[in-house]
Amino acid sequence: MGSYTTQPDFATEAVAITPNDTMDSTTHLGEAALYVGTGGDVTVRLRKATANVTFKNVSDGCWLPVICDYVLATDTTASDIVAVK
Repeated sequence: MGSYTTQPDFATEAVAITPNDTMDSTTHLGEAALYVGTGGDVTVRLRKATANVTFKNVSDGCWLPVICDYVLATDTTASDIVAVK
């Protein structure tokens, strides 16, 4: 994950997440990349963004190369999502 200034060269933290439409300190991912185990659509709020974006048809076992703060339940059909940083 070394291409982002606050990320180390290798992941040092990983946690399985459940998409949630609440955006507060309990669901904040702290600028994490995402691994998608079971594919589908993934709706996120990117770092410093003011709007959500949906990545359509993300494949099984895929890294989503974005830095995001939230994964939202609305419009997310993918599962087995892991936040990595």
